[in-house]
Amino acid sequence: MSSAELKKYLSGIVNNLPETPGCYQYLDGDGQVIYVGKAKNLKRRVASYFNKEQVSRKTALLVSKICDIKYVVVKTEQDALLLENNLIKRYKPRYNVLLKDDKTYPSIAVTNEYLPRIFKTRQRDRRGATYYGPFSHLPTMYALLDLCKTLYHPRPCHQTMTKEGVLCGKYEVCLDYHIHNCGGPCVGRQSHEEYMKNIEACKQILRGNTSEIAAQMKAQMLALAEELRFEEAQVIKEKLQLIQNFQSKSEVVSNTLHNIDVFHIESEEKVAYINYLHITNGCINQAFTFEYKKRLEETDAELLALGIVEMRERYKSTSREIIVPLPVDLPEGYAVQTIPQRGDKKALLDLSRLNVKQYRFDRLKQAEKLNPEQKSVRLMKEIQTDLGLEKLPMRIELFDNSNISGEDAVAACVVFEKLKPKKSDYRKYHIREVCGPDDYASMREVVRRRYTRLMEEGAPLPDLIIADGGKGQMAVIREVVLGELGLSIPIAGLAKDGRHRTREMLFGEPICSVGVKPGGELFHLLTRMQDEVHRFAITFHRQQRSKRQTASELDAIPGVGEKTKSLLIKHFGSVKRVKSAQKTDLQVLLGKVKGEKLYENLHPGDAQIDN
Repeated sequence: MSSAELKKYLSGIVNNLPETPGCYQYLDGDGQVIYVGKAKNLKRRVASYFNKEQVSRKTALLVSKICDIKYVVVKTEQDALLLENNLIKRYKPRYNVLLKDDKTYPSIAVTNEYLPRIFKTRQRDRRGATYYGPFSHLPTMYALLDLCKTLYHPRPCHQTMTKEGVLCGKYEVCLDYHIHNCGGPCVGRQSHEEYMKNIEACKQILRGNTSEIAAQMKAQMLALAEELRFEEAQVIKEKLQLIQNFQSKSEVVSNTLHNIDVFHIESEEKVAYINYLHITNGCINQAFTFEYKKRLEETDAELLALGIVEMRERYKSTSREIIVPLPVDLPEGYAVQTIPQRGDKKALLDLSRLNVKQYRFDRLKQAEKLNPEQKSVRLMKEIQTDLGLEKLPMRIELFDNSNISGEDAVAACVVFEKLKPKKSDYRKYHIREVCGPDDYASMREVVRRRYTRLMEEGAPLPDLIIADGGKGQMAVIREVVLGELGLSIPIAGLAKDGRHRTREMLFGEPICSVGVKPGGELFHLLTRMQDEVHRFAITFHRQQRSKRQTASELDAIPGVGEKTKSLLIKHFGSVKRVKSAQKTDLQVLLGKVKGEKLYENLHPGDAQIDN
């Protein structure tokens, strides 16, 4: 089919679409579903994809792949929402956001057999069972299992048991019965009615309805006490204490909040993270964070709508109220949306936000452990964004001066590639043209020498220059780099406080402070870079100062190098003793000729007298 024929074919489908709620599917040339969407008005929504003035670049790419359109008409927008969710799960279309697989998280299963079992599982496809979870916080899951086991003793064995088998005496009691982990329903020592009553109580606990169970226990305990059945009342009291202890460890928000869903979202360029909390009787009953891989330019509101439907369906939530951070387009009557500004509900939303941020941070750390360069790229992007650079600062060079009242004036340049020190490119400079303590003139000389040489050699230039100083040094570097040499290299500065600690980053023209969060990763990185250039410069300065201070008359004598000087000092102990040594002593140590020449240079008057 030619391009013109395909356009005509698709146009015919769009023009004949009904103006009713429904789901649409886009198919490629191989008949594969590549995108699924929902709409209040099918015709209006699908037609918007083919309006060139409205579509983004990514949407235009999707449209270019469409070879056929299918659709399903439903009665309500809510039906369309649920159908869309099911179709995305079924076809996993290439251009729909993809929910990260969560099979690694366990759930709690309650079987639907004659004598139900309760156990942990990672497989949710078993028929004949009800599932609670998945649980991303494993201690919560184990606490629930232990509570059910301690209070109601569901049978721990794995054997499938039938009503007929129990009635005809097919089964025998096991060790769990003798150690009081099971009531023996398989042999009739616990009635089926009592066992099922206990299983129903366990289900209530797994749903988070511990307050109802506690109220029933308290009423039962008081009734037994009134009948003077104190031993039985004590057993109920111990169970009640277990329930209350579990409640005290749960995240209690407010006793007035019941059956509420809470969602929060954190979004990046290619992925979005969504946290879900379910509140029952003021306690967090379910907590789960998941991520969507973006395919098109979906907004946070669109992604949050998908997440709400996905989680509520998975956890079988029927909450009539949803707490969200922003308005979400959901069908009328689906649930009441609340965007709280204060109070207990705002505290819930903040808690959800905290959970999603922590999940995002953990995922980032995991990825950086697998790919250490990912952290460098992230920080380089942060620098690029903060400074408004045209490209990533793959190569950064920093300068610093060091002198004492103009004596032994030196400078240093350190190089970072991908935010890692490249020590082979470090350079030291003696200040040649400047007399006295003039940091600005010294910086001007060094920067001019550095980049003039790089240009002559055709060596790579930096993507960013950082001065270890304030506005003055930045102005000097800009004057040389941009003015004299005509290079287009961004220039930043690191200003320090009174204790010589990095305080802020400077950039721009006119120069202004760039907000770098104290204590953050970028702040620590910049501090390390500043410390490195300062260490390199001051180490070179100390070497030069030490060399000057240890200079002696021996340095001016021809033929006396470092090895000879070290040998003489080691043998005689000092320069003074070398000078007072006899010629024969020097000849014994250095040889006849070299010893005589050294003696003549140290005692020129004596040599003339000898002649």
